[in-house]
Amino acid sequence: MNDKLMNHRMNLNPEPFAMIRNGEKTIELRLNDEKRQLIKINDEIEFINTDDESENMLCKVTNIYHFASFDDLYKELPLLKCGYTKHNILNAKSSDMNQYYSIEKQSEYGVVGIEIELL
Repeated sequence: MNDKLMNHRMNLNPEPFAMIRNGEKTIELRLNDEKRQLIKINDEIEFINTDDESENMLCKVTNIYHFASFDDLYKELPLLKCGYTKHNILNAKSSDMNQYYSIEKQSEYGVVGIEIELL
C-alpha cells in the first residue's frame, strides 16, 4: 500500500499567487489532467510565481473537488475562495477558465478544485 505523501509543483500567475499568500484564495482551479490526477489530500504543492521563479510557497491539500466541467464547478464551489473578490464576483463566469484550458481538454479530463492551506 503506497500512502506516501507527494510534493507537487505548479506555476501560478502573480495575482492568484498573492491571493493564496494572503489567505484570500483557498481553492485552486485546474484541469484534471494526468499531473493533477496524482494529487491526494495531505499532499503538498509548491506554487511558483510565474513572474519571479525565486518566489514560491508551500501549501497542503485539504480537499479535492472533482467536476465534469467548470460550469458544474462554478455552480457548486464558493467562488470567493476560488480567486474572485467582492469587486469582480458578479462578473464571474465559468468561461473565464477557457483562456487557460480549452473546452476540448475540459471535456476530455474534467476539472478539479484543489482546496489548500498555506504552510
